Amino acid sequence: RVAPALGTYLSSHKIKDGFSPVRDPFSSEVKPRILLMGLRRSGKSSIQKVVFHKMSPNETLFLESTNKICREDVSNSSFVSFQIWDFPGQIDFFDPTFDYEMIFRGTGALIFVIDSQDDYVEALSRLHLTVTRAYKVNPDINFEVFIHKVDGLSDDHKIEKQRDIHKRANDDLADAGLERIHLSFYLTSIYDHSIFEAFSKVVQKLIPQLPTLENLLNIFISNSGIEKAFLFDVVSKIYIATDSSPVDMQTYELCCDMIDVVIDISCIYGLSGDEAGSPYDKESMAIIHLNNTTVMYLKEVTKFLALVCFLREESFERKGLIDYNFHCFKKAIEEVFDVRLKVQRMMLNPNTCLMKRRI
Repeated sequence: RVAPALGTYLSSHKIKDGFSPVRDPFSSEVKPRILLMGLRRSGKSSIQKVVFHKMSPNETLFLESTNKICREDVSNSSFVSFQIWDFPGQIDFFDPTFDYEMIFRGTGALIFVIDSQDDYVEALSRLHLTVTRAYKVNPDINFEVFIHKVDGLSDDHKIEKQRDIHKRANDDLADAGLERIHLSFYLTSIYDHSIFEAFSKVVQKLIPQLPTLENLLNIFISNSGIEKAFLFDVVSKIYIATDSSPVDMQTYELCCDMIDVVIDISCIYGLSGDEAGSPYDKESMAIIHLNNTTVMYLKEVTKFLALVCFLREESFERKGLIDYNFHCFKKAIEEVFDVRLKVQRMMLNPNTCLMKRRI
């Protein structure tokens, strides 16, 4: 059973892993900011529409080119809560009319999109200029490079492109004496799940509770005979945490497909009229038996989060133990939420806290 281990872990890690109001960027009114930058027609707006608006990739062909900075709040759950700023490729935001220091000062991650099917010499030059300026203003920014539109390339060509862009970008930084700047590179396409996995990695870096969530998942699977587990944001299909074992792309795609199936069936066969509710609620649960003796098990954690597990059929025979451990895991996640909410209230009402101390 996993309850004592979870309780002990939480009590010893609440402050250490990012629950203090100083370190938690989600605990104030200002949400972490993700900037989408890159040259014109590199695919920035398409990425945003596909990931956060469930737009079909084919529909993005008819999107007009962005001609102004578009800001959007993404608040699907308390863990996936940030602003996305989509910058037009033709705008020079280092122009004196732009307060670029203000833009970078509140930024958690900067995603620079490079079109892999185009000549990327100019894109690399713009990437270097953007990263160096941003780093001077805010050294804590996470710099992410999406090598985009790789769906039309062979596997060997993808690896060759990534290696070339990686080398050129880091060589430019080294020549400028900025080796301490770290760039993360991802091969992405809106026509498969690679864009969702890349965005998952970006968002995870903005969650201070990530070490806590990962350790809770590790404890849960080790006590339940589970091989792999993901904590998903149901709306965006971004996984906000997983256990310490490597992530396989095919496994991640199966998780996304399972979430789609659960939501679609719930919409079709759910209640109607006055009794109609959300297609995903506390009763949501699904079991899928694959033809390779693997079982996929989905359980509702919160109204926005789902736990998706992979395990062998023989391990699933102990479903009672798994459900008990899941109950303990869910309770631990609720404690994480409770701490966060208390920190938010304290940050939003500091005078109240001072009054209580005086009394």
